Formats: sequence, C-alpha cells, structure tokens
Amino acid sequence: MSYKRILVPYDGSETSDKALVAALNMAREQGGRVRVIHDIDELAMASGYEYAGELAQLARDQGKKLLDDALVMVRAAGVEGDTRLLDVPGRRLGDAVSDEAAVWQADLVVVGTHGRRGLSRVLLGSGAESVIRLSTVPVLVIRGDDKGVGS
Repeated sequence: MSYKRILVPYDGSETSDKALVAALNMAREQGGRVRVIHDIDELAMASGYEYAGELAQLARDQGKKLLDDALVMVRAAGVEGDTRLLDVPGRRLGDAVSDEAAVWQADLVVVGTHGRRGLSRVLLGSGAESVIRLSTVPVLVIRGDDKGVGS
C-alpha cells in the first residue's frame, strides 16, 4: 500500500521525533508528503487546566516553535511538507488528529508512544491510544524507549 499524505502529531518529545523520522522516510521512499501538527490543548487536557491570557499565548508560541523545528527536519529530509497548529480548547488529541486527517485527506497517521503501562498510563492517559481509537485512517505507532517507564 502506498501512503502519499502522512499526518504526524508532534510534541517535541523523543517519541514524536522518532515518529516524524519514520514518516519522513516513508514519504521520501513513496514520493509522498507530510503534515506535522501540534495540538496546544493537549497539555491543558492532561493537566486539567485551560490556558488563558498570557499562558495561552505562551502555549501558542511554544507550539509554533516546535512546528518550526519539525519543518526544519522535513526540509532536511527533502520531503514536501507543511505544519499546522491546532488550537481548539477542550478537544481531545484523538479527536483533533482524526478531524485533521479527514480535512487534509491523510492516508496514514504516524504517532509516537511512550509505551506507558499500569499506574502511569492510568494517571497520564495515552494520546496514542486515543488517536488509534478515533482515527478513520490507518495509524502507524512508533514506540519510544521503555527505560524509566512505570509498569
């Protein structure tokens, strides 16, 4: 199967870097393109706090910086691509990714996961699991390093 439009949720973590590299390799091999997205409300959902005022602007600025860094990786890989900052308060990551995949007509979502288990998964949730559950297109999950992860 050929994937020409690959969507990558990106948060700047080691696992999202691995997912981006995997997506770039696939896009380069198949003549595809990549869209990198960052959802600034992800931290608000994890922490239970909504961003407001200066904190909201700080979150947007940080998200733009992450996407700029990701775009440097895209360009360095010689792959066609772009970025998009998602800023819809209260929307879960899985919904944000699923909505963007539909709007952009993605063929594949590539997402990194920390591979949390047990209590750490219950407390921190699983963004990748939410993406898998709600996606209407295939999802490739790239596992991070399990060292230091609670079980």
